[in-house]
Amino acid sequence: MNHLVILPILVPLLGAALSLFVEHRRYGTVVQRSVGWGSTLVVLGVAALLFAQASEGGVVAYLVGDWVSRLGITLVADRLSALMVLTVSLLAVASLLHACSGWDRRAPHFHALFQFQLVGLNGAFLTGDIFNLFVFFEVMLIASYGLLLTGGRGVRMAAGLHYVVFNVAASTLFLIALGLLYGLLGTLNMAELSVRIAELAPQDLSLAKATIGLLLVVFCAKAALLPLYLWLPETYTRAPAAVAALFVIMTKVGVYSVLRVGSLVLGEPAGPLEGYGWDWLLPAAVGTLALASLGVLAAARMRMLVAYLVVVSAATLFIAFGLRAPAAVGAGLYYLVHSTFVAAALFMIAELVRRGRGDAGSDLRQLNAPPAVRQLAAVMFILAGVSIAGLPPLSGFIGKMALLQAVPADDVVWVWPVILVSSLMVIVGLTRAGTRTFWKAGPNPDVVQAPPTRQATSRPAETAATVLLLLYGIAMSLAAAPVVDYTRAAADQLMAPAEYVRQLRATLPAGRNP
Repeated sequence: MNHLVILPILVPLLGAALSLFVEHRRYGTVVQRSVGWGSTLVVLGVAALLFAQASEGGVVAYLVGDWVSRLGITLVADRLSALMVLTVSLLAVASLLHACSGWDRRAPHFHALFQFQLVGLNGAFLTGDIFNLFVFFEVMLIASYGLLLTGGRGVRMAAGLHYVVFNVAASTLFLIALGLLYGLLGTLNMAELSVRIAELAPQDLSLAKATIGLLLVVFCAKAALLPLYLWLPETYTRAPAAVAALFVIMTKVGVYSVLRVGSLVLGEPAGPLEGYGWDWLLPAAVGTLALASLGVLAAARMRMLVAYLVVVSAATLFIAFGLRAPAAVGAGLYYLVHSTFVAAALFMIAELVRRGRGDAGSDLRQLNAPPAVRQLAAVMFILAGVSIAGLPPLSGFIGKMALLQAVPADDVVWVWPVILVSSLMVIVGLTRAGTRTFWKAGPNPDVVQAPPTRQATSRPAETAATVLLLLYGIAMSLAAAPVVDYTRAAADQLMAPAEYVRQLRATLPAGRNP
């Protein structure tokens, strides 16, 4: 059995336990950072190996506890899950580097919670069972509650409590849907569900539709789709920069869950339920994209602007995946990775702006910082803005161009104008923010002109983390051809899940013959 599949979950789990053990010891911060970095870098190495292994096109199933796949915990690594685990690992390196600039000292249990967050994220992408998807969702969410609320007060505490209540309600619906689904089909293994749902009796179709509808509502709530996105902007705005950067990937977990369930459980051949739910997901995605683009235009704070850009990216992904064409899905996967890195970098840039702002009500004001810091922040903002707006030659342009080229002829009439108009609104919003913050000519009467404080200066670790994320995007532009080829192959594998189902159903415990 290939034990590589379980390591992205096991290593951070051990790292979290070790962090808790040493946090109250002498030199606790130094030791915790060492443990955190050791665990994160090992996971990155394992993710790279999984990615290389998945590039060959195989599907690897891992039976935790050596139980039969439809009864126990099953982990599955294919091209898509390997891509998502590698994305999480690369993002984690930058987020941890930013946190180690000093914020982790003010946050009790930060390193343990950070590692638990990686456990939940990697587990959600690797699981082959919907119940275990729920379990990893909860691990991820509980860790995120601690990361968001630790050291917080006032508005951050209020936003955090709203976030907790919303997700507890969504998790309750998730658990109800799982109970109904298991009672109806007798399994929660996704490969087994894809077979049994096609054999569903006609009298059970209505209950099956209601149950799957509940699941889709929960996944769309996690992905911040209209009308369930209102929790995200304020929550992400109030989170510490390193935490907000890591949270960017959390909306992608919801998008991934919709894509995985939609292609595997509701794909061909799902009988009467084939493609169920996509008819209303697409209009919801278009509405989300329109409102989020308006949010970018109206944002008075840079962190709020970036939070709405996260919603814009989620809506764009739903449009790409909702087209259900392999080329469009492949372009969407490229855009998913790109938007994760760039949005995370923008949260870090927004943190520097927040520290140097001259007014408490809005940070879209002239940055009060030393010239060198201001110039560096401006250059980083230009690179991130050009990329996330979809302007050439960076990765955002490549992702959106690939998506528009992949749109089926029948859908060009509405997809092209929706994507292009939203991109224009994002460009206007980013231009407005950049002009007011970095390039406004003459003294700004709204800014209290005072000598820059230590808070307004750039910290080397924060700058390095932001530059690292921007370099990820530049690397995706330079290596666009192989990356796009990989995401297209992942889409082909996802949209034709017969091999995934065959491999998982054929996997037997060690020592047992077929």
